[in-house]
Amino acid sequence: MTAPLVAAHPLSGDGRFIMERYRDLLPVTDATPLVTLGEGGTPLIRSRVLEGELGLEGLYFKAEFQNPTGSFKDRGMVVAVAKAAEAGAEAVICASTGNTSASAAAYAVRHGLDAVVVVPAGNIAMGKLAQAVAHGATIVAIDGSFDDALRVVRDLSERHPVALVNSVNPHRIAGQKTAAFEIADELDRAPDLLCIPVGNAGNITAYWHGFSEYYQMERIASRPRMWGFQAAGAAPLVSGERVAEPETIATAIRIGNPASWDGAIEARDGSGGSITAVTDDEITHAYRRMASDEGIFCEPASAASVAGLMHRHAAGEDLSGLTAVCIITGAGLKDPDIALQIEAKRLEAPADPDAVERVLGW
Repeated sequence: MTAPLVAAHPLSGDGRFIMERYRDLLPVTDATPLVTLGEGGTPLIRSRVLEGELGLEGLYFKAEFQNPTGSFKDRGMVVAVAKAAEAGAEAVICASTGNTSASAAAYAVRHGLDAVVVVPAGNIAMGKLAQAVAHGATIVAIDGSFDDALRVVRDLSERHPVALVNSVNPHRIAGQKTAAFEIADELDRAPDLLCIPVGNAGNITAYWHGFSEYYQMERIASRPRMWGFQAAGAAPLVSGERVAEPETIATAIRIGNPASWDGAIEARDGSGGSITAVTDDEITHAYRRMASDEGIFCEPASAASVAGLMHRHAAGEDLSGLTAVCIITGAGLKDPDIALQIEAKRLEAPADPDAVERVLGW
């Protein structure tokens, strides 16, 4: 077992490093190793096309895919793994459908810790699993679902000196709430609507905590309505019942029994918001529109936030005069097989300018 780092200080003069920028609002002590891979500080990208189509005053995409391992998980993982190292853990362990494994493995390496990842066999995108493999994590594929994997790692973390870094770990939620702080800081207010994919429900819980904390501190005058969106084939929070065999192309939210169920309901009810379902067809349509109209290549689960907003508008929701932020949780290259199903504008020609000109019709 490699010894963890005792201390490390990041190059963070730009104020981006969340454990420094929001130190007073995070569980950071003088003993917490300040180790960063450059997470946080992700931009709000204003919509080029969809804002006008939906009749919004403003539509922004929170580009969480620009985090170091390509997803929002890094915000929570930087805090959770630092606290694990501070507590003397020998390793970290997590259940994952992909993004959590990539993030946990990367931050474990950064702290000199081992990482163990338990995944549902055959139900993890290869682009995500490849990251965990590259970072040297030990990967255990089980014959079961994500919910089974989470049950296994919770049990193992109680038997052995390893830190569980799924979103049941409160340090994960603490780190992820910093995205809400960033949105409020950049807009100088909270948006009217916060649209977010919901799988294990840690992220909607974290954003609500973040906006609520800023509201209580009087840094914002109001809080957004939280609009969470689940895939129709994996929508336990919509039906109110656990889904035994969740199914959706959006692998990151293919979860039938969210660990942060209560937090998601609190966010929904406390904000006067909602958690609704979108179909795989709606997710795919939004996924393609994001790439072709907004220049943003996101993973399918990310597109659920946009699909949900489009669904609500199509159902007659009046969005005029409102500002909405859609959380784009992960990068498109996390799940490249979905992109390759799109019919490409592929032409063939000899290696000759005149020939290429002809096939282009120029």
